[in-house]
This record gives sequence, structure tokens and C-alpha cells, in this order.
Amino acid sequence: MTTQFSNNPQTSRQLYINGGWSAPSNAATLPVINPATEEIVAEIAQGTSADVDRAVAAARAAFAGWSTTSAQSRALVLGKIHELMLERKEVLAQTLSLEMGASINSARAMQVPLAAEHVRVARDLLSTYRFQTVQGGTAIEREPIGVCGLITPWNWPLYQITAKVAPAIAAGCTVVLKPSELSPLSALLFAQLVHDAGLPPGVFNLVNGSGHEVGAAMAAHPDIDMISITGSNRAGALVAQAAAHTVKRVTQELGGKSPNILLPDADFAKAVPLGVMSAFRNVGQSCSAPTRMIVPKDRLAQVEALAAATANAIIVGDPRSEDTVLGPIANEAQFNRVQTMIEAGLKEGAKLVCGGLGRVQGYEKGFYARPTVFSDVDSAMRIAQEEIFGPVLCIIPYETVDEAVAIANDTVYGLGAHVQSQNLDLARAVASRIRAGQVHVNHPAWDPMAPFGGYKRSGNGREYGVYGLEEYLETKAIIGFCGASESTPHT
Repeated sequence: MTTQFSNNPQTSRQLYINGGWSAPSNAATLPVINPATEEIVAEIAQGTSADVDRAVAAARAAFAGWSTTSAQSRALVLGKIHELMLERKEVLAQTLSLEMGASINSARAMQVPLAAEHVRVARDLLSTYRFQTVQGGTAIEREPIGVCGLITPWNWPLYQITAKVAPAIAAGCTVVLKPSELSPLSALLFAQLVHDAGLPPGVFNLVNGSGHEVGAAMAAHPDIDMISITGSNRAGALVAQAAAHTVKRVTQELGGKSPNILLPDADFAKAVPLGVMSAFRNVGQSCSAPTRMIVPKDRLAQVEALAAATANAIIVGDPRSEDTVLGPIANEAQFNRVQTMIEAGLKEGAKLVCGGLGRVQGYEKGFYARPTVFSDVDSAMRIAQEEIFGPVLCIIPYETVDEAVAIANDTVYGLGAHVQSQNLDLARAVASRIRAGQVHVNHPAWDPMAPFGGYKRSGNGREYGVYGLEEYLETKAIIGFCGASESTPHT
């Protein structure tokens, strides 16, 4: 696979600060591993707190000007970013496949176009969003919060960058981005793309590096007004703790263990294969993946057969191949985590329907996990409670709809959920009882305007659409805006 990074490794060893590429404060680097081959394909700069200081200073200096630009001006720049993303979609897709193992088809069909959609939505919202409204004699102003620190994960690298950067820029904020050090190459391409779109210096800055160095420095920085992180619960908690000293806003999109309830009247021949493929999308490396399939006990054998047939038909292999459906797990640590959890399921007595431990046959190199289905899973088992983040599905039986809802809610997470039924009223009623930030009924099309975020330990705040834009805005009341003169009490 050929990319600018394999041809010119020096490309990746710089930071993007104040409108240009610059050397980091030290010469240390971090390797980027191709999960399909386990080979180093690039090295990135290992930024430090000093680099964060430079990036934040640039963002702070740019904020005064960018925050006062017109919505139309910001929309024009976002439009250019969107245009360039579509023009460069193939190199972006190839780079995503290289750095985190996405099959080239899924990179082309999902990773890149859905990332571009976040930019388009942010651009389009600027033509309709009302940054000022009037209530009686009071004006309600929605103003940019300031300098935003954005920390993004390795599983949907470009998609999560645009989900944060686009609304922040649309709101009039300036940003410092720390992409995951495990899949940072698409972020570097995005930085060049933003530069080519003509975004003013300092509005967007990128500092590569580790979470414990760069991420921690951003979270604690007194001149960063907001932190938005997508990552593990452990990382989210550490960021919140570091941010607490400066009382900055923190939004978190964290873990999930999403249920998929198949109600007794569901079309099982259709719903089960769709459920399996939804759980295994992106090799199961999605925080909202519906990895707990909750099914009527008297239909368990049918569900097992359908799930096994679907999982066994999945082509796992070289992500460069047009025939591949699932590539490798994105990194070695995650591959090992998946193996540990499969072993836990076996030890706890879950029924192994298909898949299991070890690499896919024929692959001695590369982090290729076997699509695995467990059945007769109890909610107390680790595989039913802990986020696995791999192609592992748990089938859990129920006897009543009330029990199905209770199982769905029996987790510390509350990010996504699914309900399948041919009775839309029944599906809606069940959906309303599930404690999750998003519930999908009968596998609908993706909606980039639908707010995304979690209940419980899945996080705080929302992304996407209007709700995502408003995370980057402060609310100001100007009382007496329309001429009222009498004094009113306030606190």
C-alpha cells in the first residue's frame, strides 16, 4: 500500500501550529504500526507540554478574530474543507486502511464519507442557526466558548475528528487537536487539507503525542476553555479530573455495551443477520456497536443458526482486498483484549456458537480476530458487562418483554440501543424505556443530525447536528436589550 507516509516518513514528524508545519520541541517519535502486517509504516512527532503551550497560545491569539467572523464566512471555509475531503477521499481511505486496518471498502463507504458529512452538516447549520434570540426585553446570545481541546480515538479516526472540529469551527471557536497516537496519519492529512482550505492561522492546531503527556497537558491547561474527548472510560475520567482544577467544560463520549432487542414479532430472518453485521461493523470497534442481542428464549436455536451462518460467511483478511469485509483489529493491545474476553466467555460457560480464540486461519501476521458468537449468555458474565471492542456478539435469552428491557438496562453504559419489531408502536414503547442516548428502531439509515451521546458512564454531552454545535457555545442573557429600564433582581 502506497501513501505519502510510506514514501516520505518525514511528513509525519511535524506538528501543525499557527497555520504551518513546525518541528516539535524534542526529537522523540512514536511508531505507527500497520495492523495487517505488524510493520512500522511511519513515525510521528512525540509532542510535549511545551508544544501544547505553543498550540494553545496560537489558538488563543486567533480566537478574538475568528469568533467575530460572520457565520457566512465560517460556512465558506467549512464548504471548502468539505470539498477538499471529497476530492482527496481516496488517499484518505487508503491512509485509514493503512493505519488502523479498515477494509478499503469500508474506508471508502463509511470512514471517509461519513466524516465528510459532519463538515457538511456544520456548514449547512450556519445558514439556519439563530445565534441570537429575543425573549421579551432580553436577548439570548449564543457565543463561542473559546479555545477547545479535542482528543480523538483510534477506531474512527477521521470521523471523530470532523465530529468535533467542524462544529467547533462553525461555532467560532479555535481548536487544538490531539488525535490518537495509534492512528494519527489521517489527522495529518486533515491538517494539510484544513490549511489548503484557507483557515486562518491559529484557528486549527494539531499536536501529536501520547495521552499521558499531550492529553494531560491539554486537559489541565488554564487557557483551554473546553475539552471534548472520545475514548475509554479510564481516559475520560482522567481528563475530567485534570480539567476540574480550571473548571472548564468537559464533554465525554466514552464506552458502550449496546443492546439489540428482538421482540417476538420481529422478522428474524432479516433482523438477525443485520444485527450481526451491525455488531461487527468496523471489526466491532465501535462504542455504540449492538453487541448484546437480546432474543426470545423460544427462538434461541433459530437465532443461533442465523447468527452463525452470517458470521461464518464474513470474509476477514487483507484490508487492501476488494473482497475483504473485515480487516484486522486496529492494534496489538486491542487484539489481546479481544482474546482475553473470548477466553473469559469460555471460562464462564457461555455457549460458543462460532469463532473463538486465535487468529483467522491463514494469517500468522496481523491482528486478525475470528468473528465470534456466544449464546446462552447471562447478564452477570464479563462478556455481557464489559466493552470488548472486537467482533464478539453475545446472544442473551429473555422470556418477557419486561425482562428484555431490564436486561438492556443492566449495564453501567447507556450509549446506543436497537429495537426490532414489525409493530412500530410496540417498538417505540420499548425504545422509550431503554436508558440510552440513541435508540435505533429496525436498523434505520444513519442520521447525521441525530444527537449522539450517552447516559450513565457512557459520557456527558452530545455530538452531531444542532446539539453538537451547541456544545461549543456559551449562553449570555442581555437584559434590557429592547429598552427596559427598571431594575430587576438577579443572583
